[in-house]
Amino acid sequence: MELSILQRVRKPTLDLSPKERRKLWFSPFLKSYLVVFVSYMAMYLVRKNFNIAQNDMISDYGMSLTQLGTIGLGFSITYGVGKTILNYWSGGKNAKNILPLGLLLSGFCILGMGLVMGPSSGQFIMMTVLYAASGFFQSGGGSNSVVTITNWTPRNRRGLGVGFWNISHNAGGALAAAVAMFGADYFFGGDVQGMFIFPAVIAIIIAIIGFFMGNDSPEAYGLGTVEDIFEEPVSEEDNAVKENKLTKMEIFKKYVLFNKVIWLLCFANVFLYIVRSGIDQWSTVYAHQILGFSKDVANSGFTMFEIGALVGTCLWGLLSDLFNGRRGAVSCIALIGIVFTLGYYQHADSIFAYKASLFALGFLVFAPQLLIGVAAIGFVPKQGLAAADGVKGTFAYLIGDSFAKIGLGYIAEGNPFFGLDGWTGTFAAIKAAAIACCVLMAIVALFEEIKIKKLARQSLAN
Repeated sequence: MELSILQRVRKPTLDLSPKERRKLWFSPFLKSYLVVFVSYMAMYLVRKNFNIAQNDMISDYGMSLTQLGTIGLGFSITYGVGKTILNYWSGGKNAKNILPLGLLLSGFCILGMGLVMGPSSGQFIMMTVLYAASGFFQSGGGSNSVVTITNWTPRNRRGLGVGFWNISHNAGGALAAAVAMFGADYFFGGDVQGMFIFPAVIAIIIAIIGFFMGNDSPEAYGLGTVEDIFEEPVSEEDNAVKENKLTKMEIFKKYVLFNKVIWLLCFANVFLYIVRSGIDQWSTVYAHQILGFSKDVANSGFTMFEIGALVGTCLWGLLSDLFNGRRGAVSCIALIGIVFTLGYYQHADSIFAYKASLFALGFLVFAPQLLIGVAAIGFVPKQGLAAADGVKGTFAYLIGDSFAKIGLGYIAEGNPFFGLDGWTGTFAAIKAAAIACCVLMAIVALFEEIKIKKLARQSLAN
């Protein structure tokens, strides 16, 4: 029996003109948007607190880089598997409410993780299991946020809409350090357990509030579909699904499993996550152990990475809208910038250089991070969007993120990558991943160009 909170509401369209319905659209849209924005932001409070706590877990409990990488790997595996399983399951359900439900369950897992934390092997296993469970519960958050926003926004505002939402996890990542350390210092006497318990309580409260605001589509308010409201044509893919009455499995096979563009995006996402997670996971450790900065400075660099991402995400989405939906081409520009900026980060010889390079990397990395997801919207019907985004995420986390957490840590500890070992080999692997991602996004850009020209011809014909 399905939970009532996951059932979609679809009311008959009000007997009003599109212009009148547009006037009624903004208020429920804003409430729904706030739920997915704030809920996803809170997911990062109970995800990135682990990154912040790593140096303290090493000093307080004697954990090794391999142990920390194993805990992170547990999250990556379940998050990656859940991306396909949970997002396929969520098709046809209330996409907006998937967010607070996942946040609630994840919050309880992180709360438990803080309570059981300790140096014994049994406690290490329990922490790994709880962090892995948290990963599974969070795995539906991003995809269902994109589905909700797609249901609410017209095509020419989608890059901006998804881009501004994408700021949520940058904001969550940027706040994660301050929230985790505040909780530990003011409520737990500096104990690292507070870095988990305090953010978890905040997440649980936000999740409960989120159930009672907004909905997954304007149809829940009798306003009709977003295409009806803004008088824009329905996509070729959505028309095909409606006309042929395709089932969930038929949509999955046609528009995900046998869609060459989605597979290009899947592999691009793998390489991108090696870059993103390689910086994200190890920046605090690299800065403290290799560059010689204090723990506080190392943590502030992590925050600068997230702030740079926060600034860039919305701007890259808007830029891709201004370039008429050319998400692949805009991604390539940012990826080229990443390759050059990594060198400055690797050899940062001052606090300013360290923080500035991480800010720039955050700004650049989250261009393809955002636009790979937005690019998929143009090649998949709405009913298959969560599943397509899920498969893309599964590849990213099972291969890309896992390699970043285990593989890059393994190379950093002295195991060679094409003849390079230590952190030199780690940075070489990250740069190689950025180049590979750029090549794949260039191919996606060609497919986008064909589609853009086709839509332009259709527009002229009408």
